Amino acid sequence: MKTQSTSLPSPPIHAASPLSAALLSLVTKTIATNGGWIGFDRFMALALYAPGLGYYANSSRKFGTLPQSGSDFVTAPELSPHFGQTLAVQVAQALEATDTDEIWEFGAGSGVLALQLLQALAVPDVCAKAVRRYTIVDLSGTLRERQQQQLAAFGDQVRWVSELPETMQGVLVGNEVLDAMPVKLLARQSGVWVERGVALYEGALHWADQATDLRPPVEIDGEHDYVTEIHPQAEAFIRTLADRLTQGAAFFIDYGFPESEYYHPQRHMGTLMCHQAHKAGGDPLTELGHKDITAHVNFTGIALAAQDAGLDVLGYACQARFLMNCGLLSKLEHATPMEIAQAQKLMTEHEMGELFKVMAFGKSAEAAGATGAAWEPLGFMAGDRLHTL
Repeated sequence: MKTQSTSLPSPPIHAASPLSAALLSLVTKTIATNGGWIGFDRFMALALYAPGLGYYANSSRKFGTLPQSGSDFVTAPELSPHFGQTLAVQVAQALEATDTDEIWEFGAGSGVLALQLLQALAVPDVCAKAVRRYTIVDLSGTLRERQQQQLAAFGDQVRWVSELPETMQGVLVGNEVLDAMPVKLLARQSGVWVERGVALYEGALHWADQATDLRPPVEIDGEHDYVTEIHPQAEAFIRTLADRLTQGAAFFIDYGFPESEYYHPQRHMGTLMCHQAHKAGGDPLTELGHKDITAHVNFTGIALAAQDAGLDVLGYACQARFLMNCGLLSKLEHATPMEIAQAQKLMTEHEMGELFKVMAFGKSAEAAGATGAAWEPLGFMAGDRLHTL
């Protein structure tokens, strides 16, 4: 039985642009063909990835350091080139340890991280092995065009694919990828769990709840109303990687928490948020196609999905510790004051240093058929937090 939610009301949507109007029409038709209600994960997939209309599938700017540029948020590679240069040190070690020569990047955004990695890895002192190929997996045609312009100098060394092959080898990289994967919303109201979705009411989109057997992975203490997310799509993605990766390692950088923090009783409004013009907001049902929709990552769930699918979890650390372990501080010795200020934002606790985490996976030597001994990634030599998961 479907009921209208009164706990998270939304005002009627007034299409602010032809893009929003077209995307609203698509969402409306999808709801109508699904009995008048869709789960939030379905809505989020349309809002972000509907061909030509969704936020990541349309031509808006998205990435940039200032709102005046028309961008909505900044990621670490745009913030400082030292991010990619430092990550390259870890990638180089992983290429050597896994005896592979290909890099795979998921959701390459503007292509800046790929540029930083390729430039750094071309220096023999950084990487003893030549990178044979850099493969970008990206569903967005408009972003692919930006990436191709950014990486034109590398010619055929870079290729683009829209889906994973049956088998793959190499070092996999994903920066702010998992947080953009659609999530399911769960709400506890008066002690009863429901799945929160989207329905039509008087011609507009509104929150609506439906009875469900779904639950968060841990019991939420207390009797108060509670809203949170679960991440079946991100966990399925990790399981797919585990199935396809025959030899290599993977590094994912994103904002999030271990399970005990993610489902803390005091986090009663969940982590779902939107980004637009460098401001955070909480209503994904407005201005469709013009704002990013995201949720923090439950790194415990990601680690368990990886382990269950046959991957080794090689490490888990905050971004600050990971970058320092890989030598970021030494790279700043001859930097300008402006460069140092920008790089510090990658490490300081109130910026990206603590909220962002890095998690690494690998295939065991036996599973991969590799002959080398077990290895420990540089980024986790100190400050590994695997025990907190």
